[in-house]
Amino acid sequence: MTGLIKTTTPARLPLWLKLLYTAFVLVLVPIYWLELGVSNFLWGSDIALLLMVFGLWRESRFLISMLAVGVLLPECMWILDYGSHLVVGQDVFGLNATGYMFSDEMSYLVRGLSLFHLFLPLVILYALRRLGYDHRALLAQIILTWLVLLASYLLTEPAKNINWVFGITETPQTWMPGMIYLLLLLVLYPLLVFWPTHLLLRKIFPATGGANNDRFKLFR
Repeated sequence: MTGLIKTTTPARLPLWLKLLYTAFVLVLVPIYWLELGVSNFLWGSDIALLLMVFGLWRESRFLISMLAVGVLLPECMWILDYGSHLVVGQDVFGLNATGYMFSDEMSYLVRGLSLFHLFLPLVILYALRRLGYDHRALLAQIILTWLVLLASYLLTEPAKNINWVFGITETPQTWMPGMIYLLLLLVLYPLLVFWPTHLLLRKIFPATGGANNDRFKLFR
């Protein structure tokens, strides 16, 4: 009799969050595509925004942990820059990362949708609190980032400087060969962004026990 009873793992992330988040992304994607072009989706934050849809619906601790490692620190820097620009008219880090939010060349609609930078880290942190942190995320995020950086360098225009693959400011750098600079980025992103974030998340969000419906069983 016991064998005939099927048990299901209760959802740990609320349905309303999944629906609202998905609806927002469905609105954003066609508008970004038309106004900014498909290459804009290579930005790390945009990739995280899109992949988070799958992370939420699948309640994938592994995938959400990957995104946390990759974008939590850059998103916090974006928020600081944006707030500083609002208050004093200039950014904190000197990279003009949020300058487009105050440019007349950018439509109000795109600027409004770009405010996802404000809530994306909150959604990620909330999901981690409910699901726990997967220690496999660091290696997976490094591999994903290397692929994205290479694609950004080979497939996009230097003027767009997506993921800063051509320089740390809006103007492409000229003080070293472009490929050497790219290789430097491949080292610095994991060393200065991903590794510290991984260590912090591992302390704050211990991995949850019990059954986990995560189907991304990589890097065990």
